[in-house]
Amino acid sequence: MDGFLLSRAERTLRTSGVRHGYDTAAAAASALTNGDTGLIVGALPFDPERPAALTAPESWEFTDGPWRPGTVAALPSVRVVRQVPEPTEHVARVRSLVERLREGALGKVVAARSVTLRADAPISAESLAARMIHQNPTANGFAVDLSAAGDGFRGRSLVGASPEVLLSRRGRRVTCRPLAGTAPRRADPEADEKEGRGLLESTKNLAEHAFVTAWIRDVLAPLCTELTVPASPVLTSTHEVWHLATPIEGVLREQSTSALSLAVLLHPTPAVCGTPTDAALATIRDVEDDRRFYGGAVGWCDGDGDGDWVVAIRCAEIAADGLEALATAGGGIVAESDPESELDETTTKLRTLLRALGVQQSP
Repeated sequence: MDGFLLSRAERTLRTSGVRHGYDTAAAAASALTNGDTGLIVGALPFDPERPAALTAPESWEFTDGPWRPGTVAALPSVRVVRQVPEPTEHVARVRSLVERLREGALGKVVAARSVTLRADAPISAESLAARMIHQNPTANGFAVDLSAAGDGFRGRSLVGASPEVLLSRRGRRVTCRPLAGTAPRRADPEADEKEGRGLLESTKNLAEHAFVTAWIRDVLAPLCTELTVPASPVLTSTHEVWHLATPIEGVLREQSTSALSLAVLLHPTPAVCGTPTDAALATIRDVEDDRRFYGGAVGWCDGDGDGDWVVAIRCAEIAADGLEALATAGGGIVAESDPESELDETTTKLRTLLRALGVQQSP
């Protein structure tokens, strides 16, 4: 895929061509500061020690509203060929993590699992993005060329429809909308309403969500003259799940604090990593394969420091030949977590991507 796409409900950014690639946020930030480019787009990896995939595009265009392409190519038949770890192993891993959490060294850690998908013909990143945006109109649809991250990512793309905004920055005003705490949607309206209400009243999920809002408050407070963090979350939903969400707003002290620098400071939040961050990240490195760009951040920052960054969830990494894709989903584990329920949560979250690809089986 030659370019970058971020489609949000109010505005879409599309770019084409690459003038320069950057595998660190620091190098990309320097290019903006020096005036070498007026815009940086791309993705930050889940693990801050891994290479980023950031670029200075040749050209770009902002348009009002979500992306609505005229015609796109049909998607091929796709099937699940591998699960890492297998479901029984994921349950055992979560059970082991719960034991660690009960020892008190960690407050929360996110456990993820992946499925490998194989296609009968190349998957078009643009077509998949269009399908996901159409099926998830309130989400933040994205498609990113990952080539700037180095040889292991040449020609690969990250495509998804994220429900979670890491941050938006306009002038000195910054907004965040973290999600943490999940319950499945139900076909029956009464049962669905009961699930949502139960999530709002869930001690376990409220505690999981509070870790995230406290982290964001701690990061943003020194940078802001004003910061509003509501005491309790609100209920929001996707086609597959209910989430707890908290709208956070602040006014930055310094105009020089850019959207890219904020993304680096805030990422990874406890919503995708855990808390304390260093201990949770070390635990994830110990028990999982590299998450690559799943759980990272996708977005843009311009020369004025404005920008939007969303959390890279509900997504898949597509191979350079388009014949294989890797989709990952995770769930926040706390001491009260039930391992079987955590497996079910990842299965539900994977459906956003699998539904767009027409995959019927539930991994």
